[in-house]
Amino acid sequence: MGAKGKIVLGVVAGVVVIGAVSANSNGSNGSNNGKHGGSTAAKGSSASAERGSGSGSKSKDGAGAGAGTKSKDKSATKADTPRKKAALAGDGDFQVGTDIKPGTYRTTGNTDSLCYWERAKDASGEMDSIIANDNVTGTSYVTIQAGDKLFRSSGCGDWEAVGTKASGTPATRMEGDGGMHRVGGDIAPGTYRSTGNSDGLCYWERSKDASHSLDSIIANNNVSGTAVVTIAPGDTYFKTSGCEDWKKTG
Repeated sequence: MGAKGKIVLGVVAGVVVIGAVSANSNGSNGSNNGKHGGSTAAKGSSASAERGSGSGSKSKDGAGAGAGTKSKDKSATKADTPRKKAALAGDGDFQVGTDIKPGTYRTTGNTDSLCYWERAKDASGEMDSIIANDNVTGTSYVTIQAGDKLFRSSGCGDWEAVGTKASGTPATRMEGDGGMHRVGGDIAPGTYRSTGNSDGLCYWERSKDASHSLDSIIANNNVSGTAVVTIAPGDTYFKTSGCEDWKKTG
């Protein structure tokens, strides 16, 4: 399917930091790690993910990790979520309503940041057809809506359908590059702390759904150094990328 980068959707190019912090925009380019679209080191959310052409490498989105490989604390645990039968393979174009039903899906096992997915309003392949997209490291969730026409996936693990309610044994630790976690199922709500990040490319996001639109973001931030965030019981998902591992402190 060729290389996957990112294409700016709408008028915002990058992360919108919700709250008192003004919106800031830019992201990392898959080929040269350059910055675009803004003056800060903000990472783009999936609402501003890009798709482009290239030599086969995919750039990381705002939830993507920074350059370089960070060592991971192997004691960071993942939720004990039972595996379900795959709804679709990790590669291909799937027509919504024919090949795949609307609903929420989860993919796991990707560790190289080369998982790319896309929700589209038609099969033209044009930039304007993209509703939402993301480049993923680790786990990802996405809600395919009834109005979507095409779901595209490349380099991802198989996708499995998940229920509307969180289930599983929530963990109190998570990998800093672990991707997207369901609150109450994958991770417990509470206050988490991550330390050791020094490149300003640690990105976290609290969100209310898996549509990956700007409106789904409750709060987000790009962090250098120690990061502390409180995940509320009412949050639905938490996304982390490029950070050191998180541990619940309260």
